[in-house]
Amino acid sequence: MVSLCVLAWWAAPAMAEVCATDARDRELCLGQPAKRIAALSPGATELAWAAGAGEKVVAVVDYSDYPPAARQVPKVGSHTRLDMERLLELEPDLVIAWVTGNPEEQVEMLEELGLPVFSIEPRNFEAVSTTIEQLATLADTETEGFAEAQRFRRGIDELRTEYAEAEPVPVFYQVWDQPLMTVNDEHLIGEMIQLCGGDNVFGDLDRLVPRISPEAVISADPEAILAGGMGEENRHWLTRWKDFPDMTATARDNLFFIPPSLVQRPTPRMLEGTRLFCEKLEVARGRR
Repeated sequence: MVSLCVLAWWAAPAMAEVCATDARDRELCLGQPAKRIAALSPGATELAWAAGAGEKVVAVVDYSDYPPAARQVPKVGSHTRLDMERLLELEPDLVIAWVTGNPEEQVEMLEELGLPVFSIEPRNFEAVSTTIEQLATLADTETEGFAEAQRFRRGIDELRTEYAEAEPVPVFYQVWDQPLMTVNDEHLIGEMIQLCGGDNVFGDLDRLVPRISPEAVISADPEAILAGGMGEENRHWLTRWKDFPDMTATARDNLFFIPPSLVQRPTPRMLEGTRLFCEKLEVARGRR
């Protein structure tokens, strides 16, 4: 394990030091709990609020729209291109980075400048809870953060028990439209599918978020298709599948819309998204 203990001008007495190990397996130690947090993805923003540290967030990126209070926080570019000058002006004492989403060279630059960077990448339900607890530790908001992490754990466990004996439903989950993309079984959404009794028709593919063709979907003939869209109410991604009336999902009207922010951000709202996902698959079972 690599130690990454940050000592900078905001350091406090050693007795106040707080530490956590991030998704890169690096330990980050702060001389005192974070007071000015920069969240470099919409998911990181939600997780900071879930950890009870929302009032300490001083910088976010585009599309950080939940909770509503996050919309009032200064933006420092997008998760794929940060406005470094603006970010540095806001003087964060903790930067929450997204391992596979933020530009590696920009994150490395922040570290070279001495900013404490904590990298996150929740790949399963338990990691969502753990990440909340880690952020709560770094921000000294354990009471609220640990309670929220446990609430999420309990909710997921209840759903897992409820659907443990559910009959399998072959599922295609559409994560993007152009190019057409899905997820494999190693993805957090893949875990959601399995928890609900779904059988991901592309679960065995090597890539976490593979590109596929419409012909591959037709050939797989899923019993249910679930998709998000460009926005919380935009269902047009499902429209194309109505052109294939012989496909089982279309023939049985098992084309279901799921608000993307409830599924595609690794945050506690995935509990609501998973519950909705399970309900849609239960509808599909009832249409057999």
